[in-house]
Amino acid sequence: MGLLVIRGTRKSGKVALSDEGSDGGGGGGRNGPRAGRRVLVRSIALSLVAALGLVLGGPSAGRADAASVCAGRPAKTVAFKTGELRVYKNRSYACAIAVAKKPGPRRTMSVTLQARGGSPVVDRGRYTKQAGPVTVHALNRCVRASATISGKSGSTGWILC
Repeated sequence: MGLLVIRGTRKSGKVALSDEGSDGGGGGGRNGPRAGRRVLVRSIALSLVAALGLVLGGPSAGRADAASVCAGRPAKTVAFKTGELRVYKNRSYACAIAVAKKPGPRRTMSVTLQARGGSPVVDRGRYTKQAGPVTVHALNRCVRASATISGKSGSTGWILC
C-alpha cells in the first residue's frame, strides 16, 4: 500500500502530490503497474480539493444577489393587498424594498425612497418577487417610502425623524 503525501508552500500556493511507499511490485517506470494507481490517487485528491473549495465558498460566495435584503434594523413595514413595503435603517442610511405576497409571473413593481431635502431614488420594472433595494443617505434626516405592485400601493409618509 502506498501513502499519499500532499506537499505545498505558502508562498507559491502550489501543491505537489506524491505516492510514497512500496506495493511490493516492480515497475517504477511511467508505464508500470504503479502508474495507473498514481493517476487514480491524483484524480481522487483533486476531486477532494475541488469539493472542499465548493463547501468553503464556491462560485456563489460573495455574490450580491445571494442576499438581496437591506442592511440595518427593520424600521417600518406597510402591508397592502398585493405585497408589503419594508423600510430598514442603520446609522447613516435608510433602505427600502417592495416584496410581493405571492411570487410568480413578472409584473410591474416599483419602490421609491426619499430623504427630506433630497431627490427620490426609484427602482421600477417587471419583477417576479421584489423591487429594490433602494438606499439613501439619511443621517439625521426624515425619509418617506412608497411601493406599488400590480397597481396596488402602500406608503409611509415621513418617518425616522
